[in-house]
Amino acid sequence: MEPALPLPRLLLPLLVVTLAACSQAVPAPVETARAARAASVPGKTVAPAAPKITVHRDAYCGCCHLWVEHLRTAGFDVEDRVEDAMSPVKDRLGILPQHASCHTAEVDGYVIEGHVPAADIRRLLREKPPIRGLVLPGMPIGSPGMEMEGVDAPAYTVLALNRDGSTTPYAEHSP
Repeated sequence: MEPALPLPRLLLPLLVVTLAACSQAVPAPVETARAARAASVPGKTVAPAAPKITVHRDAYCGCCHLWVEHLRTAGFDVEDRVEDAMSPVKDRLGILPQHASCHTAEVDGYVIEGHVPAADIRRLLREKPPIRGLVLPGMPIGSPGMEMEGVDAPAYTVLALNRDGSTTPYAEHSP
């Protein structure tokens, strides 16, 4: 894990809730895309290949597992890479500290940082805008992998990461 920065006392309850989400038990992966291909019937139209996404994550973060599961359930073919250190990955892909989250992914030449919903990634792949990728800084409660039963999740915004490192709103999500 990356070294933590001192947090104001008001953020401590949020940190406790976030860490509780990261330590949740990890369910067994659901290989929906592979199962669908295996169950295809000869002579029928074959569905297009599932998008291949490489996820870089720390071995000890449970919410990363939950986000990987979200992607698999949405039909992505996920290569799950456990990294010894995430800083070199983020540096290589140009993720600045203010855009960082707990995991980083690569898909079709784009970088995906944080708990970005699969629908936003599919839109990115469909539209192919001239950006570096999508970022969802931090670990917003209510985002995929950060759902918490009984907690009212605030709205959050996925940002487009432009080639110059700036960001612009890409998708708004409300509870």
